Amino acid sequence: MPNMSLEKNKMPVQEPDVRNKNFSEVALGYTEQQALDEAQRCLNCKNKPCVSGCPVQIDIPAFIAETAKGNFEQAYKIISESSSLPAVCGRVCPQENQCECKCIRGKKGEPVGIGRLERFVADRHNALCDTPPEKPVSNGHKCAVIGSGPSGLACAGDLAKKGYDVTVFEALHTAGGVLSYGIPEFRLPKNIVQREIENLKSLGVKIETNTIVGKSVSIDELMNDEGFEAVFIGSGAGLPRFMNIKGENLNGVYSANEFLTRINLMKAYKPDSDTPVKAGTKAVIVGGGNVAMDSARCARRLGAETYIVYRRTEKELPARAEEIEHAKEEGIVFQFLTNPVEIKSDEKGWVKSIVCQKMQLSEPDASGRAKPVPIPDAFVEIDCDCVIMSIGTSPNPLIKNTTDGLDTQKWGGIIADEDGLTSKTAVYAGGDAVTGAATVILAMGAGKKSAQAIDEYIKNK
Repeated sequence: MPNMSLEKNKMPVQEPDVRNKNFSEVALGYTEQQALDEAQRCLNCKNKPCVSGCPVQIDIPAFIAETAKGNFEQAYKIISESSSLPAVCGRVCPQENQCECKCIRGKKGEPVGIGRLERFVADRHNALCDTPPEKPVSNGHKCAVIGSGPSGLACAGDLAKKGYDVTVFEALHTAGGVLSYGIPEFRLPKNIVQREIENLKSLGVKIETNTIVGKSVSIDELMNDEGFEAVFIGSGAGLPRFMNIKGENLNGVYSANEFLTRINLMKAYKPDSDTPVKAGTKAVIVGGGNVAMDSARCARRLGAETYIVYRRTEKELPARAEEIEHAKEEGIVFQFLTNPVEIKSDEKGWVKSIVCQKMQLSEPDASGRAKPVPIPDAFVEIDCDCVIMSIGTSPNPLIKNTTDGLDTQKWGGIIADEDGLTSKTAVYAGGDAVTGAATVILAMGAGKKSAQAIDEYIKNK
């Protein structure tokens, strides 16, 4: 009998006043009984509407049906047919805007907790199974992947499963891309990321870190000198944007990228860190996306009284509802309809305060959201000693500036068709390098599409 409860099984979490002082994972995961109970809420619809909302096309009803029967390992195998990073996706995908928003159960209650079930199944497999995936038989062809973030890892994993000799080139010293440097430990433990990467290595994927394509080696050299028959560019969007207001170069002003990289990759939150980061006693985060929430929640854990200033209202916040809720629970204060115009300094050149203009909403702008416009002569000054800019990122121009024949958008994104093919023969691209900053699962979907297109190209070459 289906479980007809209108509510999801609640996710066990650390208490807010405990977790806002540590970097341990906030969500604790379902128990086996909770997973069985939640899986039985699925109606196993024949037309599978939830699958249409999944960028990597996981057979969601099938894996949930196996979960409901207690066949957890079979459920994991079904997920793994489509996803290279199930334990990651179960934690950071915005299911509420994708698979779960299509769920029939959501029409008269809460949708099935698809992401929570994916996480449970993946975590259980990782805890109990020590056998690495079997390496496929080689097909004798070589492919290169630039960037070891979600799109690059998804592309590399799918190509490796088809028998390709795949090498991933990563600029940083640790693989994982934004999964390693951008998403905090309390949302995505790094041992989870590294476990997923080790699974890909077991499939035969090679990862070369500390290799900056465009400096260490060019795309043309990879293809002409090193024998790679196709290249996938999944280099992400790691170039931070700023507001170009007075005071942005003061001590105590960070881009969210720098702030989070120091914390996540360099463990700056540890007392003995070689690269400490200063959140100060009062931090102001500018922006309203998931990266802004991550930055604010990190600053709070470093002991700062933390504010988020956002130029629209709460209704327009682009961050996930769960992240906004967690931020509020952890004591972070939101200042809506507020837009920075100047950062002031003390006599030593450190941040002293941030001046913001009050805003009001008018008609929607190009993004479809209500457009914020300034209220004349309405300003507020917030005392602070740390400002973190989290207003978006762009693709790094290094690859486009060092690759002949690669067409890009004015804002820096690589131009690619729906399969990821660029203007350069046998060169594909996907994820944030094409679209600008988006979600992990959309980047993975782009990597999977390009892997299929690369396979067809090489077979028909």
